[in-house]
Amino acid sequence: MMLTLGFFVFQLQTVPYQSLQRSVDYRWPSNSRIGQRPTVQFLGVSEEKITLSGVLMPEITGGRLSLLALNIMADQGKAWPLLEGSGTIYGMFVVNSISETRTEFFSDGSARKIEFTLTLTRVDQSLTAMFGDLKAQANDLLTNAGDYTKGLLS
Repeated sequence: MMLTLGFFVFQLQTVPYQSLQRSVDYRWPSNSRIGQRPTVQFLGVSEEKITLSGVLMPEITGGRLSLLALNIMADQGKAWPLLEGSGTIYGMFVVNSISETRTEFFSDGSARKIEFTLTLTRVDQSLTAMFGDLKAQANDLLTNAGDYTKGLLS
């Protein structure tokens, strides 16, 4: 597994991307001052985008159906968790765009080669906001488990 977006797994049999580009913008507006350089103020993180691109060879890798699954996910207009196979949690992302170019066709018109680009935008505030306070969740879990076992023993 290379990456998952919700329940869609990027791997050799589906959509193996050859390039992952991540960009994060930060907001630094400036205020002009007379006789001095403008002053700037950090307002926080702006947009975070991830672009996946690659080439599919339907005889070897995924193809039309794999891209159709991504289109269906995009049509739903939902945010999906993006997780890398290495364990990296990127956050909640929406599908902004999917583009594909089909070339080198079989006699029935299906493509031997499909170049694609998938653009995702992060929509959660932070990983802390997404998962909440993990320590509080763990404490609640331990308390509830303790209460449950007490009920079984009495």
